[in-house]
Amino acid sequence: MELAQLLKERRSVQLFEDRPVSVKLITQLLDTSVWVPNHRMTQPWRFVLVHGDGVKRIAQTCRSIAGRTGALDGEKAYNKMIGVPALLTVAMRENPNLAIREEDYASTSCIIHNFSLLAWEKGIGTVWKTPGLMHQPEYREAFGIQPGEKLVGTLHIGYPAKIPAAQPRIPAEQLLTIMDS
Repeated sequence: MELAQLLKERRSVQLFEDRPVSVKLITQLLDTSVWVPNHRMTQPWRFVLVHGDGVKRIAQTCRSIAGRTGALDGEKAYNKMIGVPALLTVAMRENPNLAIREEDYASTSCIIHNFSLLAWEKGIGTVWKTPGLMHQPEYREAFGIQPGEKLVGTLHIGYPAKIPAAQPRIPAEQLLTIMDS
């Protein structure tokens, strides 16, 4: 598939088929995804992959946190997670230097985008989630996120059961300022 076509056709998938995604394939996609610009080559990222029965454990943790905090309905939180074949949490070390930390965040975000595109090319859907629950200590603990690490997001990964329609984009030319003098 041409890159331009891949960029335009990729969708955030919320509903997945009930079939696993190979850990080997996810690892291969990650090995390619890390080839992002990273100004100082700090490579601050790391990944936690949850699949199989691990997803049920994470879903139960989300139900407990949601119910306790009132952030959202606990059963709704559980049901959102339980049908996901694999969860990939992306974390990064937080550099004390703000400029480096911002560059690292941008690079780590690019990994998530690369992974999403590579997965789509293989017929696998993803959605990048940054729920409020991810700031709760129990959520961080469930994924093994350490002090000094920022949880950049969790990708829900699986074979799409339903592919949503494209959402319109504002053409870049409407947002472009050209300075020639």
